[in-house]
Amino acid sequence: MNVDSLLEDFRQGRLDAEELKRQLLGQSVADAGFARLDHHRLLRKGQAEVVFCQGKTPQQVAEIFAQLAERTGRVLGTRAEAAHYEAVRHMPGACFDPLSRILSVENAPVNRVGKVVVVSAGTADIPVAEEAARTAEHLGSTVLRRFDCGVAGIHRFLAVLDDFLDARAVVAVAGMDGALPSVVGGLVAAPVIAVPTSVGYGASFGGLAALLTMLNSCASGVSVVNIDNGFGAGYMAHVINAQCEAARKG
Repeated sequence: MNVDSLLEDFRQGRLDAEELKRQLLGQSVADAGFARLDHHRLLRKGQAEVVFCQGKTPQQVAEIFAQLAERTGRVLGTRAEAAHYEAVRHMPGACFDPLSRILSVENAPVNRVGKVVVVSAGTADIPVAEEAARTAEHLGSTVLRRFDCGVAGIHRFLAVLDDFLDARAVVAVAGMDGALPSVVGGLVAAPVIAVPTSVGYGASFGGLAALLTMLNSCASGVSVVNIDNGFGAGYMAHVINAQCEAARKG
């Protein structure tokens, strides 16, 4: 469906209001039996539907990817496994990153804009940080990665502080005590999206300690997503970045 063509036909009088409504609404949802694909999400949100692969069979993921790719040429899947990739690897532009578990198809180009910085406290936090980074990149943000900058060696973060000063959004990923986002929030002007990870010893309670630390941050401009939710943070960072870009263009 080419929405611009439909709108132009309506503007030129080649299409009446009822037919325009029928074509738009009639193609909004595709029923695959096991899934109802929301093809209008791109119109409503500016980004197409993202596939949560965990819990889906490789065949289900492949069918969903095929239908979404046919519409937009770009598909993003999270929490994927190698078996999911095997089911879609025949598709042009298919790519799988086992570290972040991001599965994607990229047949249509995207012009990356702005600047999002993704920073992790430790090396063990990189899988979640990379999920955030690859999500934001797929959606159209320019992403800079700065990993292993935790507060146990705060000089490592201070050494790269200049990289954060022109960022439109920062994703700060940390487990253990979860202190990094507060430090970042106290030093940079951009909004900070804090991501607690399940990395840590027993008293971290699978990331709950880091989550509570981040929710209790004394730094202004820090928001928090769920434990290990790199995707949610990367998506939000891109939304902020894209809104900044739209405002810049006037």
